[in-house]
Amino acid sequence: MTYPPPRYFGDRGEPTATYRPADQPPELVHPTGGTAHYLASGASTNGQFGLYRWEMGPRPSGPEPHFHRSISESFFILAGTVRIYDGRRWIDTVPGDFVHVPEGGVHAFRNESGEPASMLLHFAPGAPREGYFEGLLDLAGKSEEERTEFFLRHDTFWV
Repeated sequence: MTYPPPRYFGDRGEPTATYRPADQPPELVHPTGGTAHYLASGASTNGQFGLYRWEMGPRPSGPEPHFHRSISESFFILAGTVRIYDGRRWIDTVPGDFVHVPEGGVHAFRNESGEPASMLLHFAPGAPREGYFEGLLDLAGKSEEERTEFFLRHDTFWV
């Protein structure tokens, strides 16, 4: 593996860093009590990656086993216990644990602990996951055909 080709060709660098304070409100509040903080979207990273802080309330929540064809997904546990399915077994992960799932890898996650939990979700490359997270809130009223189209558009294939 080598470094990728340069993307910046200036001589002095630029003051282009972004700052997000820890107390900034979440971009998404889920009815189950969870929230999503869009730390770095694909749009803000020129498509290189997406990074989100996913906070789950004490009620059980999380997707069933699935895979993605065009993106990898990684999980870094910040607080609580998050059950992560690695395609073979469910693992009770705790703060500091890390799970990486390459393209095509079957995975799922759930908070079944009865306590709040939070983690960082990292997607590479930076697909527009915000539309996926926000669209999940409206799926209940959609037809089966509309739900199928939604998941295909967002590179999510259920197993």
